[in-house]
Amino acid sequence: METTKAEGTLREAAGNVKETIGSLAGDVGMQLEGKANELQGKAQQLCADATELARDAMSSRPLAVLAGATAIGFVIGALWSARRDTGD
Repeated sequence: METTKAEGTLREAAGNVKETIGSLAGDVGMQLEGKANELQGKAQQLCADATELARDAMSSRPLAVLAGATAIGFVIGALWSARRDTGD
């Protein structure tokens, strides 16, 4: 997982550089592409962090995680069933 987080950090930095170059050159397309790359890098880092937290939670409290997953599944099933009953 550390590789994914490092890749996200590099992508964020490269996007920031690209956005700055686009700003200096007056190229709006390059600015937007740089900002998109920067946000993608941040999202990749957040995903890596969330994965690490989930892995830690599963190893330290497996029954709590199982109960949470069961509750989420029940809620999704109830919402799906209610939506099918209304005909939407």
